[in-house]
Amino acid sequence: MRLAFCSIIVLQATKASTQIYYNDFVRSDRQWEFDINVGPSNFLGDVGGGKGKGTLFLKDINLAVTNLFYGANVTYYPNQWLGIRAGFNMGKLSGFDSLIKSQGSVERDRKNRNLGFRTDIAEANLSLEIYPTAFFTRKESFFNNKLRPYFNVGFGVFRFNPQGIYEAPNGQKRWVDLKPLRLEGQGMAEYPDRKEYSNIAFQIPFGFGIKYFINEQWYIATEIMQRYTFTDYIDDVSKTYIDPALFSKYLPKDQVAIAEQMMFKRALVNNRPVSDFIGKNRGDASNKDYYLSLFLKIGFRFGARDTDFSCPSRRSIF
Repeated sequence: MRLAFCSIIVLQATKASTQIYYNDFVRSDRQWEFDINVGPSNFLGDVGGGKGKGTLFLKDINLAVTNLFYGANVTYYPNQWLGIRAGFNMGKLSGFDSLIKSQGSVERDRKNRNLGFRTDIAEANLSLEIYPTAFFTRKESFFNNKLRPYFNVGFGVFRFNPQGIYEAPNGQKRWVDLKPLRLEGQGMAEYPDRKEYSNIAFQIPFGFGIKYFINEQWYIATEIMQRYTFTDYIDDVSKTYIDPALFSKYLPKDQVAIAEQMMFKRALVNNRPVSDFIGKNRGDASNKDYYLSLFLKIGFRFGARDTDFSCPSRRSIF
């Protein structure tokens, strides 16, 4: 009786237009994956970048400021073509105008600006993994059982805290937090449209990857993920230079000299008066910041199978 009932299910499954090769178990609500990932990361924003005009595309990646990201993900599969993933990653981002490779073109302005930053990043996101091969693979195949390409898109939140290098009069250098210095007039009455930014911001992560299943449980994968963020201050650079006299008005006395140096490194390097820069662009406020990572992953599947409702058939990954 049980065998006959299972046979009916198999026949119905093969008639469905989007159903792929029938599996050796009926997916239960407890099918999960867990993976750990590590890989290089890079920043795409106002500070740093490559030669030519600054962009937010791969062309503007500067390998000299590549950092490391690492983290973990848990993914739940309600069906074969969709995964719902929760992830957490940590790492660093940085950028330095001094490292821009110059070809004597439009990148000179950014290089002469001479700004730099670093920040720790901690992010948490919820995203969807979409497996397109599930829609056209109708029989047991390499794509069905071993290689699983996917796209992912989601929503997340991250924390950052940009820092810059301050050189004291005695020549000692140290990293200082940039947000408290309010370098572009954030929170000052003279700039009512420039609110103090938060160290916590939202992001939209998106990308693609490929999983290779070693067996029914373990897999390895590679994934490139880019994040569009809802802040332009990961590098603490966005708008225009302000009058340095405002630092004395709004900042503690011990921070005034630090703020002036962080704001006007370009003037100091090129021996030009700071008045030449007041009101001119320091960054590009028309674009938000991006950052990306290339992950290598190792993971495994877990969760109890619904063995009481399984049908005898050949083995497959799903």
